[in-house]
Amino acid sequence: MIVLGIILVVVFGWLIPIPILMYLGIILIVVGVILLVLGTAGRAVGGRRHYY
Repeated sequence: MIVLGIILVVVFGWLIPIPILMYLGIILIVVGVILLVLGTAGRAVGGRRHYY
């Protein structure tokens, strides 16, 4: 999820100016980081302990 967000931000943020896809990429990065932090803290999120 984080990698997809980074790809969307780089490709559609700087190379091809499509703002809505850039915002979706930023949202994916933020959600991915939140899930990563919760998963590494030992807290099960959505029935899973790890999000890789």
